[in-house]
Amino acid sequence: MAHRFKILVTDDDPDILELNSTILRKVGYEVYEASTAKETLEMVRTHRPDLIILDVILPDMRGTRLCRMIKDDPDLRGPFIILMSGVQISSNNQAKGLNVGADGYLVKPVSRKEFIARVQAMERIKHAEDALMETKREQEATIEKLQKALEEIKTLRGLIPICAWCKKIRDDEGYWDELEVYLSKHSEAVFSHGLCPECSKAMKKKIEED
Repeated sequence: MAHRFKILVTDDDPDILELNSTILRKVGYEVYEASTAKETLEMVRTHRPDLIILDVILPDMRGTRLCRMIKDDPDLRGPFIILMSGVQISSNNQAKGLNVGADGYLVKPVSRKEFIARVQAMERIKHAEDALMETKREQEATIEKLQKALEEIKTLRGLIPICAWCKKIRDDEGYWDELEVYLSKHSEAVFSHGLCPECSKAMKKKIEED
């Protein structure tokens, strides 16, 4: 069962923080809040959000720098990040934000409809990535099982030295084994003993003679 999509909203403006968090909660998302870079990192490590709505201007660190820190840290599992700004809104600023690893850039003020649509787009991408990862894990597990099965399969190849008289077979170490013993060591064959027609006739004849 897929887990509930978790979003961390970071903004140093308490009114905007409350507004964005309320919008997302009403849509049905699990929402966490932070107002500084330090709080954001703590929240990411504790709650492992799927998406971070990150203000570019924070009191203790630039949002772009924080974005790069989160994206570069393998222990944080790489959440999606959408940068938001009401000041740095030029195309150049947005390009810089995307270049540091952000998955989107929103300009304040943003309409409720666009805000939700951007978040839902990230959610769809996350679900698609999760599905691909699950398929990859299943394929890797299948390949591992097949490789293990192949390792367990024993085959007979090449010339097999066999005694013309007693029919014993010489193994790789120079020992002579009964045919049944040799085949048991080098294959998955299970023997069921019986008599061929010729041996059956010969045995009956011998019994009658005795």
